[in-house]
Amino acid sequence: MPNAAASPARARMPERIRLSHPPVEVEVRRTRGARRLTLSVGRVDGALRITMPSAASLAEAQAFAERHSDWLAGALARRPKPLEPRAGAMLPVAGRMLEIASLGAPRARARIEDGKLWLPGGPEEAPARAKAWLRHHAREALVPAAHAYAAQLGRKVTRVTLRDTRSRWGSCTSAGALNFSWRLAMAPPEVLDYVAAHEAAHLVEMNHSPAFWAVVERILPGWQDSRNWLRDHGAELHRWKFDADAAED
Repeated sequence: MPNAAASPARARMPERIRLSHPPVEVEVRRTRGARRLTLSVGRVDGALRITMPSAASLAEAQAFAERHSDWLAGALARRPKPLEPRAGAMLPVAGRMLEIASLGAPRARARIEDGKLWLPGGPEEAPARAKAWLRHHAREALVPAAHAYAAQLGRKVTRVTLRDTRSRWGSCTSAGALNFSWRLAMAPPEVLDYVAAHEAAHLVEMNHSPAFWAVVERILPGWQDSRNWLRDHGAELHRWKFDADAAED
């Protein structure tokens, strides 16, 4: 998705409010086009959000959330439980399920063998090791794909950054910097490839107009199945809770 390159306001972390009943944190987003306050649950990440006009105050958001505490409690009850990437868990890797296993030795090389993802270190290190492994493999796949699609369009990628973004799978700045979610390493390779093509297309069209989708079709015919996969299964990738997770917007 396009992203303004040099706006300090866009660079700030989202504002948040806390409720005691139910005990929950709610993200607050100010939107110029909003005329009233609304509550929603993120389709990708399951996060609770209030969208409100730019001029509204946090106190108004707090009061609004408290008036709708029953709705929030219901949304929390319906939200899927997080999954933990512990030793023995089945983790999606490039679209297939692998059992997490520990090699014991901290300097051993991670590998995939016999349907298992073997990770260095002991079982207690599995979440952090799995996160590092996924991040590494996401970079290995996304960086060359992004550069290749940009080259097809006669454009250049200035930088590729991997983050744990929760509201989007990728973004593109007007300066040519592309950002991706490393969680794409859990998706099938063709889905990861689609997101690379999608963001490269924004180097030509910084919007989602018909002209933009024509660019995507030109460099990646048949992209629709991958977009549908993200729509139908993307939230499952965000259920995995890795140690020291730090969600970014």
